[in-house]
Amino acid sequence: MLNLIPNKKSVEITVKKVFKILFPYNEKLTNPEIEFPESYFIDQAENIFKGLTPDAKQTTVSFLGTLPEIKTILLKDARFILESDPAAKDLIEIIAVYPGFFAIYCYRVAHAINNLSVPLLPRMITEYAHKITGIDIHPGAVIGSPFSIDHGTGIVIGETTTIGNNVKLYQGVTLGALSVDKSKASKKRHPTIEDNVILYAGSTILGGETIVGRNSIIGGNVWLTQSVAPFSVVYHKSEVIVRDQNKYQEPINFII
Repeated sequence: MLNLIPNKKSVEITVKKVFKILFPYNEKLTNPEIEFPESYFIDQAENIFKGLTPDAKQTTVSFLGTLPEIKTILLKDARFILESDPAAKDLIEIIAVYPGFFAIYCYRVAHAINNLSVPLLPRMITEYAHKITGIDIHPGAVIGSPFSIDHGTGIVIGETTTIGNNVKLYQGVTLGALSVDKSKASKKRHPTIEDNVILYAGSTILGGETIVGRNSIIGGNVWLTQSVAPFSVVYHKSEVIVRDQNKYQEPINFII
C-alpha cells in the first residue's frame, strides 16, 4: 500500500544526518566531495521511501546520486551569503549557524526528492525547515544558484515561483499568488524573479504573470502585482514625521 505517511521524527533525524554527510564538522566541511553514506543510513532512507514509491530501493539510490551536485550548489549559496552579509565572518559560520542557509539546504534536498515524483516527503522536509527557521519555501519552486537569504524570518516562496541566479532575499518577503482559487492549482500562480535581483525586507510580489526583470531592486514594504522591466528600482514611499518634544503640544490630553 502506497502513500503511507513517514514518521515525522524519523524524517527530521534523516534531514540532520544528510546535512552531516554533506557538511561534516571537520576539515572536510567545505570540501566539494562527500563520503558515501554508511549502510545503516541507506537502510534508514530506504525505509522512509517505503510506502511513498513503488521501488524504494531505486528511489534511494537515485536520491543519494543527487547529493554531490546538491553540495556543490549549496557551497555556491554559502559563498554568496558570505559575500552578501557584512556581519558574516567566514564560510563555516554560514554553514553551521545561519538559518537562511539551513532553509536553502532543506529546500534543495526536498526539491531533488520532489523531482523524483515522491509525494509528501518533500513538504515534510521544507515544513521542518519552516518550523525551526520561520522560512517557508515550497519544494516545487525553482530556485537558481547562488541564492541568498539574509535573516529570513517570515519569507514565503510559493509552489510555482521561479527564481534566477544571484538573487538575494531579506526577511518578510512574500512570493505569492494573487488568488487561492483551487481551480488554478495546475497553473503558474507565483511570480518569476530573474537574475541578480534584490528583494528587501517586507516586499510582497504576487501573481503568476508578474516578472521582476533582471538586475532590479525591490525596496522594503513594496506591494507588487505587475511586472517591472530589467534594471528597475521599485520603492515604497511613506511619510515619517520627527518632532521636537519640547515644542510639540499634544492636541488631546486623554487620560484614564
